[in-house]
Amino acid sequence: MFKVGDLAVYPAHGVGKIEAIETKSIGGHSQDFYIMRILENDMKIMIPVQNAQMVGLRRIIEVEEVHRVYEILRRREISVNSSTWNRRYREYMEKIKTGSIYELAEVLRDLTVLQNDKELSFGERKMLETARALLVTEVAMARGAQESQIACEIDEILR
Repeated sequence: MFKVGDLAVYPAHGVGKIEAIETKSIGGHSQDFYIMRILENDMKIMIPVQNAQMVGLRRIIEVEEVHRVYEILRRREISVNSSTWNRRYREYMEKIKTGSIYELAEVLRDLTVLQNDKELSFGERKMLETARALLVTEVAMARGAQESQIACEIDEILR
C-alpha cells in the first residue's frame, strides 16, 4: 500500500513520512511494519502492514478534495448535539480517531461554533487546537502551500 518516502495520515497524530518497511520477529512470527515519522513532532510509529487500513492509515487527500473540506467548515449546523461537555468530547474523539479529514473538519467547525456560544472545557479547547493543527497540515500538504496561508484561509472561513 505504501512505500518508503510516501506521506500518509495516521489518525489523531497527523501527517507522517514512511521512512522504512521492516520485518520484525514477534513471538516467533515474522511481521512487516511501516516505520513512520510524524512530521509535526518527530514521533516514530511502527504500524503492522497488515493492520494499516484497520488503524486508519491513509494517503493525504487529493487537492481536488480540499473544496469539500472547506464546504464542511462553511456549514453552521453542529453534528454533535450532546448537552454535557464530556459526552461531546467522547463523540468528537471518536470522529478524530476515524482518520477521516471530513470528520476532522466537522469537529473543528462544531467546536468553533460552540466556542462562540459558550466557554469550552479545557479538553475541548485542546481538541479544537489539535483538530485545527491536523487539518491545516494536511490541507497544506495536499495543496503544496504554506501552513500559515492555509491557517488564514481556514480562520477566515470559520469567522
